[in-house]
Amino acid sequence: MASQDISKNVYSVAAAPFWHCGKTLQSNMIQTLLALLPVAAMAVYRYGFDALSVMAWACLTAVVTEVLVQKLMGQEPTADDFSALVDGLLLAFLLPATVPAWMVVVGSAAMIILGRMVFGGFGGSPLSAPAVGWGILAISWPDFMDLNGMLLKWDLIEPLSELKYFGLDAIANVSPVSQLLGDNLGALGASQAGLIILAGVYLMSRGILRWFIPVSFLAGVLVAGLIYNLIDPQAYASPIFHLLSGSTLLAAFFLMPYPSSSPAWRLPMLLFGFFGGVMVVIIRTYGIYPDGACFAVLLANLGTPLFDLIQPKPFGGR
Repeated sequence: MASQDISKNVYSVAAAPFWHCGKTLQSNMIQTLLALLPVAAMAVYRYGFDALSVMAWACLTAVVTEVLVQKLMGQEPTADDFSALVDGLLLAFLLPATVPAWMVVVGSAAMIILGRMVFGGFGGSPLSAPAVGWGILAISWPDFMDLNGMLLKWDLIEPLSELKYFGLDAIANVSPVSQLLGDNLGALGASQAGLIILAGVYLMSRGILRWFIPVSFLAGVLVAGLIYNLIDPQAYASPIFHLLSGSTLLAAFFLMPYPSSSPAWRLPMLLFGFFGGVMVVIIRTYGIYPDGACFAVLLANLGTPLFDLIQPKPFGGR
């Protein structure tokens, strides 16, 4: 048990961008769940029982899978730290309300096994676990992950898909206010832009989330979006549209600062976040997927060891 407590303290230090040193992992996870509770409630309000089902399956599968794998590995179960529950909820926030239950179970189990446990557990993964789960589902079953499948139940549009396939004219009526309020189709939690911002600000105000990665990530999205928009405003959407659409804000506040997959020093965090934000716009512009936020997160994660090489020199060093 003592070694397990030590590992949790190590994870808290390694997770400097997300969990401030001195706070326990369990209390930070509880605060994160509280911050995300309004987002979950709005998702249920928008999409009804479908949203509740997706979140329930994702969270339950994540917790049960972690416990089972830990028992197989001879480790003490750590379900009481709520980190698997948070990861399950974040994965659910990336999914459409219409995704079948079996896919949610597969994605959540893969997230825990491949995104966490093969690296020793929470705090050891070089990749953001929810982004790993989303990536597996998006590549394996793209038809089920298509947000436009929700059109049969809800008379709304998915802005990024409309922009990708029909151009700027298709999103002429999509306003920043409607994006903030979640009045468009989208992934369960990612589409609740205004509440995601409030959740991120709450965590930063409590000292749980540090601002370096979220702010630099959003700056990268704005700068890249502005450059493309200035090149051809008739072909490329405004930077504000990119900022408020898709999974941008969820990535900024919860996926990019994921512990162990993001840098720990200030300058590397700023560069890491900015690079991820720029990649979001580039992937959306040239990629086959309308929303490239999760892929941008994974690409940035792969560069974390390089960003970590940029460290402050010791006193007196050259």
